[in-house]
Formats: sequence, structure tokens, C-alpha cells
Amino acid sequence: MNIDFPPPSKGTYNNAGSSRKLCNYMEHEDMERMEQGIYTEVFFNLTDDNIYKSKVIKDIDSNIGQLLKTDAKFYAIHVSPSEKELRAMGNTEQEQAEAMKRYIREVVIPQYAKNFNKGLSAEDIKFYGKIHFSRDRSNNELNMHCHLIVSRKDQSNKKKLSPLTNHKNTTKGTVKGGFDRKSLFQQAEQGFDRLFGYNRQLTESFEYYNTMKNGSITDQLKMQEQQIVDERKNTDVQTGLYANKQEEQPENNTENKQSFNLPDLGLSSALGILTPDVGSGEEQPIPMKKKIKKKPKRGFRK
Repeated sequence: MNIDFPPPSKGTYNNAGSSRKLCNYMEHEDMERMEQGIYTEVFFNLTDDNIYKSKVIKDIDSNIGQLLKTDAKFYAIHVSPSEKELRAMGNTEQEQAEAMKRYIREVVIPQYAKNFNKGLSAEDIKFYGKIHFSRDRSNNELNMHCHLIVSRKDQSNKKKLSPLTNHKNTTKGTVKGGFDRKSLFQQAEQGFDRLFGYNRQLTESFEYYNTMKNGSITDQLKMQEQQIVDERKNTDVQTGLYANKQEEQPENNTENKQSFNLPDLGLSSALGILTPDVGSGEEQPIPMKKKIKKKPKRGFRK
């Protein structure tokens, strides 16, 4: 799961003014999909679907109490599952879109609020989301992802919230609380796995990616050792399952042969006649009576 915060810019992600430009961009693929007769997803928030863009712009642009002209008024967040994660979210685009909204509402936004360390809940965050189904410069078969626009101020329009601050859980100074992005990424990943029953491999985890990119040489070597151990475990499990199947196969064949060759014992049972032991696997020879040769009589027969 990839979650990132696009940096503010002078273009689409310029967050010092109105949110109109970003909201327009968030609708950019809708016209093409409608022309092809494919359904589109409208804006949503924590509780509602099918929200008009005009309401989103008005709501975000009016929630700027005590902010200076050059201050950030909102932030953008991208939530992009991998192809493998998307397959765990549903079989169709519509199923995956519904699963994405559920993930945003039940995991991402609650963890976003929690990581400000100000006692906030998901209900305190003013945000809107828009789902996209394609991605430029991608060859993946599945590309669904979600754009979020989050107000700088909370729902009460009193608390300033910045996910781009470098402060983490501070109790002194002008910035209290801060924001722990690393914790957000880890908690959002774990929440995804619980929500969808996803069996995440080590190499798919944020911990692995972060260590291999930013960790020390020692930490990277330890992570690689852990990767080797995990791969061996997976190989052993697969080999064990294969061996068990191979062991079961002859038994099944033997059982099939025995059931196929069994004589009809119904009549024999009724008459009380003993039947051979079919389980012994060998036919018992029937004892033959020894023929006694008679000695020829001496003399002439009359």
C-alpha cells in the first residue's frame, strides 16, 4: 500500500488559495468514462456518497479561520493499493471502489486523526475523497487509487492540522502534537491487512521498503536475512504440502483398487460362507488332495 502527500506547488497542488483547481483535476477522468458508458465515482466523505464538486470547494475554502493568505488551506493525499492488494479488495471495479471507501473511512482517516496526538477522531477531520480507475505511465492491469483533499483546519475550524510538519508527538513549543507519518503508514498497512484478511509478505511491507531505502547497512543486512528465512519457510511449507499429496496418492490408488476388486459378499454373508481376506493383498493357494497311486495287482485278471 502506497500512501503519499504530494508537495504543494504552483500548479494543481497549490494549497495556499482555493481548492477549485485540485477538485477540477480530481474529476478529470469522469468525462472519458461517461463517454464510454462506464460508471464513475463521485466525491465522498466519512458518511456520505455522491457529493457535488461545488459543495466540496465551498466546504474546504470556507474552513480557513485564522489562516494567513500564504498559509496552506488544505493538503492532498494519494492512497494507491498494489495490484495484489486490489485483487483482495474485490473482483470488479465497483467492488474495489466500495472497498476503497470503506478502507478510507474505517482505517486511513481514523489513523490520520490519531497521529496528530491531539485526541482527535475521524469525525474531527474535514475531508473529501475521489476514486480514480486509471493511472498515467502505468502498465499495470489494475490501477484504481484514491485522491483525498483534507482541510488544514479541523471540523470545528479551530485546530490547525499539518501532516507535513516535522514535529512528532511534541509537548513543548509552538507546535504541540506534530504528526508521525511513519506511524500512519504502518498503521494503515496493518489496518488494511485486518480489514481484508490480506496475507502480506515481508517484501510488500512498509518496514521492508523503508529499511532498504533509508536504513543503515546493518539494518538492511538484517532485513535481507529475515527475507531469506521467510522465503525458506514458505518453500518448506509448499514442499511439505507437495510431499503430503504425493504420500496420499498411492494410498488413494490402493483404496480405489481394493474397492474396485471387492467381490459381492452379500450372498456369501447370507449363507455364512467364509470369504478370503481381501486385505492381505495375496491370494491364498487352495490345498490340493494328494492322489494315491494304486499298486497294480499281480497275476492275470479273469
